Amino acid sequence: MKFRTTSLFILLIISISLIALKSCSKKDAEEANETMAIKALDRANMDTAVAPGEDFFAYANGGWMKNNRIPDDKSRYSAFDELNDANMENLKSLMEEAANVKAADGSIMKKIGDFYAAGMDTAAIEAAGITPLSEDFAKIDAIRTVEDIQNHLAYMHSETIFPMFNIFSGQDEKNSEMVITNLWQGGIGLPDRDYYVSEDARSEEIRAAYLDHLEKMFRLMGVDAGKAKAAAKIIMDIETRMAKASMTRLEMRDPHKVYNKMTIEELGELSSNINWRNYFAGIGVAGPGDINVGQPEFFEELSEMITDVSIDDWKTYLRWNLINDAASYLSSDFENQNFDFYGTVLSGKKQLQPRWKRVLGAVNGSLGEAVGEIYVKKYFPPEAKEQMLKLVGNLKKALKSRIENLEWMGDSTKQQALEKLSTINVKIGYPDKFRKYDGVEVSRDSYLKNIASASKFNFRYRLDKIGKPVDRDEWHMNPQRVNAYYSPNLNEIVFPAAILQYPFFTLGADDAVNYGAIGVVIGHELTHGFDDQGRKYDKSGNLNDWWTETDTEKFDERIQVLIDLYNSFTAIEDLTVDGKLTLGENIADLGGVTVAYEALHEALKQNPAPAEIDGFTPGQRFFLSYAQVWRQNIRDKELKRRLKEDVHSPGRFRTNGALMNFGPFYEAFNIKPSDKMYLKDGERAVIW
Repeated sequence: MKFRTTSLFILLIISISLIALKSCSKKDAEEANETMAIKALDRANMDTAVAPGEDFFAYANGGWMKNNRIPDDKSRYSAFDELNDANMENLKSLMEEAANVKAADGSIMKKIGDFYAAGMDTAAIEAAGITPLSEDFAKIDAIRTVEDIQNHLAYMHSETIFPMFNIFSGQDEKNSEMVITNLWQGGIGLPDRDYYVSEDARSEEIRAAYLDHLEKMFRLMGVDAGKAKAAAKIIMDIETRMAKASMTRLEMRDPHKVYNKMTIEELGELSSNINWRNYFAGIGVAGPGDINVGQPEFFEELSEMITDVSIDDWKTYLRWNLINDAASYLSSDFENQNFDFYGTVLSGKKQLQPRWKRVLGAVNGSLGEAVGEIYVKKYFPPEAKEQMLKLVGNLKKALKSRIENLEWMGDSTKQQALEKLSTINVKIGYPDKFRKYDGVEVSRDSYLKNIASASKFNFRYRLDKIGKPVDRDEWHMNPQRVNAYYSPNLNEIVFPAAILQYPFFTLGADDAVNYGAIGVVIGHELTHGFDDQGRKYDKSGNLNDWWTETDTEKFDERIQVLIDLYNSFTAIEDLTVDGKLTLGENIADLGGVTVAYEALHEALKQNPAPAEIDGFTPGQRFFLSYAQVWRQNIRDKELKRRLKEDVHSPGRFRTNGALMNFGPFYEAFNIKPSDKMYLKDGERAVIW
C-alpha cells in the first residue's frame, strides 16, 4: 500500500496529550479522550445531503472536498497533504537547526545542515548556471566510438544517471536468502512506455509537449534553434524505439515474466553488441554473479540499437539524460522548464513548491535514515508503538480466523497459508540500527555536488550487497515517511513511525475509528501476502506456487468479480479504472476492510463501546474512518496520469469499491437494492 508523505503535526498533538493526561484528573482525561475521539470523525468533513448508498465517498468527505481547494503547487490535495504541510514545517525546523548549529566536522548534523544550506543558496546556484556539468559534457563530447559509448554509459550509471536501462541489487525471487544483480528496462524520459505508442488524444498531446520541452531544454544548454529541434526528434526516436521494446506495467505485475536469471555469458548471447564484462567493471561490480534480466526482449533490442543508432545521436541522447537528471538542482531557468513539463503538463500543477520544501525533499531523500534518526528521537512516542503492536497482533488473529473458516480453500493450501501468516515479520517505527553516511562528502559550496555525492554513496551501498546474504533487519523505507508496505520477498510488513498518526492512528480515539483507519492499513498489508501476486511467494519469500490447482481456479473466479467491477468505474470523461492493473491493491483494500472489521468486533468484546458516539454506531464510525482516510481533490491531468500509471485506484473507488463488496457496510448504513452502491449477494467479491 502506498501513501504520500504527511506530517508530524498529530504526533506532536499525541505527545502533548500524553504529557497532559498524566497530570490531569481521570475525569479530565476521559473528556479529553472523548473530544479527540469525536474530532477524529469531524461532521464538518461530511456531506449528509448525499445518501450513503448513493456515493459513500462523497457522503463521508463531501464537506471537506468543498472546503479544501488544491494549492497551486500540488496536483492533488488530500488528508495526507494537509498533514504533510505541517510535517514539512517540523522537518524544516530540524534542517534549519542543523544548518545554524556549530556541529563537529563529519558529524551527521553538519552534513544535514551543510546540505540544506547549500540548497538554499540560490545566489550561488544562479551564478553557477550549467557550469557544474561542464566536465561531464566534455566527456560526452570526447566520445568517438561505440566502445566509448558503452564506457561512458557505465560511467554515467556509476554517477547514478541511468540512460538506456536500470541496474540494481535485489533478492533472488527463487532464493530469497541471497542478493543478486538485476537489469531492468528504462531509458525513456516520459513516465510510461504507453505515452510513446498509444494513439489516444492525451498521449498525442503529451508527445507534442515533450518534443517542445526537449527543444527548450537544448536551447537553454546553448544549442541554436535548428539543432535543438533536430536533437528533440533524435531523442524522441530513440526513446520510442526503447518504449516499443518495453513491457507494459500490466505485464510486469506478473513476477514470473520478469524473472529471467542468467549468467553473464548468457546475457552476452542475448545482447551480443554490449560488452557486459567491461560494463560491470566500469560500475565497480567485478563479479555480477547471477543476473536477473527483467525484460529480455528489451535488452535484445537495446543491443541492436547500440550499433544501429549513430555515435552522434547517442551523444545527443546522453546529453539529454545528463541535463534531465540535474535540472531540479540547477539554476532557475532549467528548474522552471523542467517543472513546466513534468509538473504542469503531466500533473496540472500551477507553480513550484517553495524553495525550502524542494531542498528539504532532496536532503531527506539523500540522507534518509540519518534524518529519520533525529526525527524519531524528537517526535515518535513509544506509546504509539506499543498500541500498534497490539493492533497488528489482533489483525493477524482475525486473518487467521478468516483463513481457517474459508469454504472455498482446500486444507493443504489453507495449512500453508496459515504457516505463511504466522511467519510474517512485523517492523514498527524505525530500525534498531540506523545506517551511517560516513562516505557522503557534503559542503556548502555546491548543491549539485552534494546530490551527486549522496547518490553515488547510496548506489554503491546497494551494489555492494550483490552476492551476499539478505539483511532481514534492514528497512526499505525511512521512519519519517507516511507509508506502509508488505514485501513478498521478505514476507514482512513495515509501518514507519510517521504513519502512526491521524488520520491513520489517533491515540485516545475509540476502537472503531482506529480499526477503520490504521486497522484497515494493517489488514491491507497482511492480505498483500495473499493477493494475486503476493500469493505466489511462500513463507520464506521465494517465488513458489504452493496453491493447489483447484484453489487457484476458485481464487481466480473470485478476483475476476473485482476486475469487472473496477473496470466499470468511470473516473473522468471516458476513462475508466483499469481493473487488472489495480487488482492487487483492490484485493488488499477489500481484505483490509474485511479483516479489520472482524478484529474490531473481537476488540469490542473486550472493550465495549457506547452504542453511539456523536450520533454514529461503532460500525458506522469504522466505515466513515476508512472513507475519510481517502478524502482528496485531484486535478484532471493528474487523475488521467494516474489512471495510466498507478496500481492504486483513485480514492473515490478505493472507498466505494471495497465497501460495495462488504455485507456489514450494507447493514451499518441500510443500503437498499435501489441504491447505486448496492450489489446483489452473488455479485459481490468474497475472498478473505
